Order: sequence, then C-alpha cells, then structure tokens
Amino acid sequence: MELDVLTQRSTHAPVLVPTRPLRFPARRYAAVRVSEKFRASSERVFDAWVDPEIAGQWLFATASRPMTSVTIDARAGGAFRLVDRNDGGHIEHTGVYLEIDRPWRLAFTLCMNDGLHAMTRVLAEIARSRARKGGCELTLVHERVPGQFADRIEARWAGMLYGLGVTLDR
Repeated sequence: MELDVLTQRSTHAPVLVPTRPLRFPARRYAAVRVSEKFRASSERVFDAWVDPEIAGQWLFATASRPMTSVTIDARAGGAFRLVDRNDGGHIEHTGVYLEIDRPWRLAFTLCMNDGLHAMTRVLAEIARSRARKGGCELTLVHERVPGQFADRIEARWAGMLYGLGVTLDR
C-alpha cells in the first residue's frame, strides 16, 4: 500500500492518506452451537467451568495434556487465563466474564494468542435434563467465530464437552 504524507500548518502530526483505495478482506463470522447431556447436576457442571483445578483438566485441555497454568476470577468483570505449553511454545486462552448466574448461565469473551487476534463471545446455558434424572444439559453458543474456522471450533467444543463429562464422571 502506498501512502502520501499530508502536512498541515498546525501542531497536529502529519496525516497518512492512501493514494489508492484500501481493500480489506471481508470477514465472515459464524456462530457455533454444541449441546451435551451430563449425568452430573447443573451445579457440578457449572462449577467445573469456574473451579481452576477442574477447568484445567478439560477446558481447552486434552486427555493427555491438561493446562499448565489456570487463573480464574469467577465474577462478572473478572478475568480468566488458561495456558497450555507445548513444543517449546505456549497457547493462552484469555477472557472476561460478562455474566455469571450460577448454576444456569455463564457468558464470557474469549481470545487466543493464535495469531487471529479475534475476540469472540461464548455463552454456556445449563438446564435440568428431563431425560436424565438429576442430570442436566449444557448448550454452548460461540459467537463471532471466523467462518473458515467454524467447523474446527465446533469439533473442538464437542471434544471439550466430552472431556467435561469424563472429568465429572471420575
């Protein structure tokens, strides 16, 4: 991109003006939706999201690689940070809690240091399950997901919720 510098007779800094129109790739966003039924109570499922010890076992983790560092300030406006170290690098999952209504609803922003620099929003809603006495069903909606990653992110959430079930059944 070529830029021209326009100077003004004022104390303002020079202004950069493009010499040809700027063209940014259009971003298309998707919403990912995943549901899972659990034998555990809604309280146990909700607490697994906000208890650092439990969350580190399944949230953004895999069966063979739990998170190496988990910090959670579980209140509206509080932040979280989960870190996974692998192959000499690390991946950080960070965000801010937008809403916490134990044991029914949790909403938060989500950012990763994966080069996308996209801030997304996740909503987890928990309802008592009619099919499983004493159990519950969690429905997760992940909004503002870059469209080209929607399928991968949906599969990842499905895997994480499966891991949550395994963690709760221990």
